[in-house]
Amino acid sequence: MSQAERLAWLRLIRTENVGPATFRQLLHRFETAQAALSALPDLLKRTGKPARIASQSEAEDEIAGLERYGARIVASCEPDYPPLLRFIPASPPILTMAGGENLDWQRTVGIVGARNASSAGVKMTRLLATGLGERGYTVVSGLARGIDTAAHRASLVSGTIAVLAGGFDRIYPDENIPLAHDILDNGGALLTEMPLGWEPRARDFPRRNRLVSGLSLGIVVVEAAKRSGSLITARLALEQNRDVFAVPGSPLDPRAEGGNLLIQQGAKLITNVDDIVESLGSADAARSALFDRDWEPDLAPEVLPSEDDKSRLLSALSSTPIEVDELVRQSGLSVSSMQMLLLELDLSGQIEWSTGQLVSLRY
Repeated sequence: MSQAERLAWLRLIRTENVGPATFRQLLHRFETAQAALSALPDLLKRTGKPARIASQSEAEDEIAGLERYGARIVASCEPDYPPLLRFIPASPPILTMAGGENLDWQRTVGIVGARNASSAGVKMTRLLATGLGERGYTVVSGLARGIDTAAHRASLVSGTIAVLAGGFDRIYPDENIPLAHDILDNGGALLTEMPLGWEPRARDFPRRNRLVSGLSLGIVVVEAAKRSGSLITARLALEQNRDVFAVPGSPLDPRAEGGNLLIQQGAKLITNVDDIVESLGSADAARSALFDRDWEPDLAPEVLPSEDDKSRLLSALSSTPIEVDELVRQSGLSVSSMQMLLLELDLSGQIEWSTGQLVSLRY
């Protein structure tokens, strides 16, 4: 990818209301990011809700700023983009990455769990992460307190990947900034889809969690409350066709409720690293063929959809997510017209996408 193409990709994904799904539709329709950027002003006029388009200088400043942190921009079309991440719904078209050049990105296991972990939970995490590293697996986690921290520290030498919820210069929590440096110093990797300067918000952590699971062949939950980010990660892992493992715990410990619930619902109970390795079995690059790719829109319509077409689509949409194919059937619109209308609604912030390419109205 040329520097001009990289800047265009970065500008497009940093444009207001352009998320991964919208980015893919724009790229499919206009073939290049630069062509999509040129067409955006007219598209935004059709939505009636103009959005700010990221400028060339902003993209250049971000790349220059990342270089000062030893980080780089990686596009999904490039060979060093994490391979398993290509097969999740709404995979990020652009990642910011540092390190990881010698990691095995195909044999990866995520470990997540409670921030207020018990001593037993931390010890179990260390045993699992160390054992996975000894067996050639790269450990993935979210650089949070507790279980995440234990997983990263135990796999520093063998290789670990930390996924950030904010920008490269906004590592959270602050106390793990030294750990982030240790990860890089030992050949591990840091990555995020957020721009430089982005302060992580509550809603950004589930977005990060989908990357933790998407980077992994399987997710291990070590201590988690019934309502926790770890259970969100486990749910996302199932939706992404990944394995889910859970360490059982005492029914008297609230930190074990989530893991025990996952086991009741079908997660694989594990007591040692061999349980994970045996279950993953032939967990290698060939497994990626089993993952489903996202819905790909058809070519652009020869005739732009009318306001009546838009009304028909809005009537078919609700707050309940629905498959695009079902929308086409109910509305009677062509697939190409559907693509164009969904693109307009997405740019105006009226719809949102869910896992499995389900779409719903945003309220």
